[in-house]
Amino acid sequence: MTKRLPSIISKLSPLIALAVMVLVWGTATGLQWVPAFMLPSPQAVVKAFVTDFPLLMQHASVTLTEASIGLLLGVVLAFLLATLMDCFSGLYQALYPLLVVTQTIPTIAIAPLLVLWQGFGMAPKITLVVITTFFPITVSLLDGYRDADADAIRLLHSMGAGRMQIFRYIKFPSALGSFFAGLKVSASYAVVGAVVAEWLGGFEGLGVYMTRVQKAYAFDRMFSVILLIVLISLLLMWGVTLLRKLSMPWTKKEKETK
Repeated sequence: MTKRLPSIISKLSPLIALAVMVLVWGTATGLQWVPAFMLPSPQAVVKAFVTDFPLLMQHASVTLTEASIGLLLGVVLAFLLATLMDCFSGLYQALYPLLVVTQTIPTIAIAPLLVLWQGFGMAPKITLVVITTFFPITVSLLDGYRDADADAIRLLHSMGAGRMQIFRYIKFPSALGSFFAGLKVSASYAVVGAVVAEWLGGFEGLGVYMTRVQKAYAFDRMFSVILLIVLISLLLMWGVTLLRKLSMPWTKKEKETK
């Protein structure tokens, strides 16, 4: 029981903090410390969420499709790029600074250009998600490859193993932990990237819906969209954590032996 107590406390702490924030929020709006047109009450947000739930799900399906396709393409691009950069040091030296530069450009500045070039369909949203998500995964994979056990690599070299065998048995397994860490960050970025792209043009999606309710000054509905985006991001991050446990069952055994 004493061993489980720290784990229970660590899981309850975020819930307690969230409950306190909602309580302060509800008190501030209930006592009218903040005008309702500036900050809707938690009850109004929940009511708007329940009332507009079917419409929210319709728009969320579009945003999730854009985010999922963009994230998948981002993972493939990151894997290919990181692997090539790890294999060829010249390519690493040439491309790594450019990758860093791409992350200094605000996505809100790229989105209008993508809409101008690719129209108002899904293409600019997916492209922006790819741009947003591939960098954390690429950097994480590069770090994972470089943290591979050098002694194990030398041992395989001495046994006549080729580059592909070393990658398969040493480098790739050692990079899985770093890969899932980057994927967890990118999963949350994917939804945000899709929503940002939808702000600037489109017909469906949570970003489009958010823009419409904002123009109508329906801030309770806007907060309900924000709540849904947060829930989707948390679910995606939880899904990545579950996938990590399924893909790396040995990490659980290592924790149990400690």
